[in-house]
Amino acid sequence: MKAFVLLILISALSGCNMANNYITAKVGTRPLYLIDEMKPSALKTALTECENINFYRTDFSIGHRGAPMQYPEHTKESYSAAARMGAGILECDVTFTKDKELVCRHSQCDLHTTTNILAIPELAAKCSVPFTPAEPNNGIPATAKCCTSDISLAEFLTLDGKMDAANTEATSVSEYLKGTPSWRTDLYATSGTLMTHKQSIALFKELGVKMTPELKSPEVSMPFKGMTQSQYAQKMLDEYTQMGVPAERVYPQSFNLEDVKYWINSNPEFANKSIYLDGRDSDADFDPNTASTWQPSMVELANDGVKIIAPPIWMLITTDKNANIIPSRYALEAKTAGLDIIAWSLERSGPLNNGGGYYYQSVADVINNDGKMMEVLDVLAQQVGIIGIFSDWPATVSYYASCKKMPVSI
Repeated sequence: MKAFVLLILISALSGCNMANNYITAKVGTRPLYLIDEMKPSALKTALTECENINFYRTDFSIGHRGAPMQYPEHTKESYSAAARMGAGILECDVTFTKDKELVCRHSQCDLHTTTNILAIPELAAKCSVPFTPAEPNNGIPATAKCCTSDISLAEFLTLDGKMDAANTEATSVSEYLKGTPSWRTDLYATSGTLMTHKQSIALFKELGVKMTPELKSPEVSMPFKGMTQSQYAQKMLDEYTQMGVPAERVYPQSFNLEDVKYWINSNPEFANKSIYLDGRDSDADFDPNTASTWQPSMVELANDGVKIIAPPIWMLITTDKNANIIPSRYALEAKTAGLDIIAWSLERSGPLNNGGGYYYQSVADVINNDGKMMEVLDVLAQQVGIIGIFSDWPATVSYYASCKKMPVSI
């Protein structure tokens, strides 16, 4: 009888993949599609052999806006999908409404492309720039601009999330809202549930994941109705404290280095987890292999208390004379300075059959099929040594992390 009970316990632990406090991830078939696309290699063989292992949730897999390859970004549905796929950390991009309440949106002024606001006349009338139809014969695109700061929190919560897209050739609102690229889908984009920042915190606690809020740059003048930039930055962290979330489970992020420095200096409990999102590639002379083009230096960032830097994928990789993908000088100097690195964003591009676009521009000559995603991911993990990566489809990263036995926590 004791042996029978023991067998049942072992079986249960194995089936739930909890023997090492792991939470099972459901990765689906897409990772295998990417692996099938790879050219024969030791990496392809190793990844293929993991097809039937138990996959687990890991902080290495970060849900970029949830799982927006197929679900409307920053919605309850997108976040829930990402957690099921094994994302150990989920992202709420934080901005504010007209009444200064914090909500999850990638941009303060993206409601016209990410929600149905234009289809609701009384709210569309409040948009900063009303919908103007295209004039195809004159080459004039359709335009609109609707911001969270145009409406109240109560009004924001009446909106439905949709895939982030717009048809700029549209001559009507209904046409404008139908711009989803063919490689994404509207199949799961019906009535996406928008979330306040606090609602996202409650959901993430329920899902058992860590949290990485990004303080978005305001598109209105600051101070906004008396709220300064530092008050805005502080309000975001205060909501975690109010919701009873330990600071060690929160990774605040910003492209504004001054925001990061503010958190480091004013909120020491969050300092070690604060992330500097590096967008310096917007500078015309930026080169990830020429240190003089990225200032401040990695050492200066570290001296200012920055612990984690997060650049786009392309800044971390380059190719050698044999066309192998290798770490860039940027990546090597960040590691030498003692900075941890998080990359963004895998699965954000369309099909990789023509150089891969923005995220692969430094290795475009060798990017010619979707299988290259797994090769790039392997270089980032094993050679660059990133501690995590944002992904629009976290299952891909979760598959890789489980196969390669990446850490559960960072």
